[in-house]
Amino acid sequence: MEMFIIVIPVILIILVFLVISIYNSLVTLRQRTEESWSDIDVQLKRRYDLIPNLVETVKGYATHEKELLENVTKARNVAMGANSLEDKAQAENMLSGTLKSLFAVSENYPDLKANQNFIELQRELSDTENKIQASRRFYNSTVMTLNTKIETVPSNLIASMFGFIKKEYFEIEEQEKEVVKVQF
Repeated sequence: MEMFIIVIPVILIILVFLVISIYNSLVTLRQRTEESWSDIDVQLKRRYDLIPNLVETVKGYATHEKELLENVTKARNVAMGANSLEDKAQAENMLSGTLKSLFAVSENYPDLKANQNFIELQRELSDTENKIQASRRFYNSTVMTLNTKIETVPSNLIASMFGFIKKEYFEIEEQEKEVVKVQF
């Protein structure tokens, strides 16, 4: 009988520590899940901020080059269509000026080409999407760990006592499976 008096409190102490341990691990997983959801939010915000800025940057470079090429083409057409010597001289000077601008741009900024900007945009979009996918995987992994802990014995008893609920996985919608189209 005396042995029961010693064993029962020891068992109760072990159970209390077990409950505390399980409870703390559930809280940790819940916090980790919330943190991983926040990581997804951060990456989505990055995408929301990054894509329009990159698109505008590429548009700016493409517009700059397009405007310059349009000016060269326009000056060439004017020079070809000039009839009088004065008109022809003026048109050729205009064409020379636009060609100098084109040469200056290509000499001073040899990498200032639309295709380089499009490659950069693709790289940034790909990097952003990869970070979003990594955040989603981390979130889903954390949710799986939390949900497993909530459903398995003995932690399911503690989870139900303290109101822990399962979290939903971050799954993509059907429309998100389609390739993203970026238009300029």
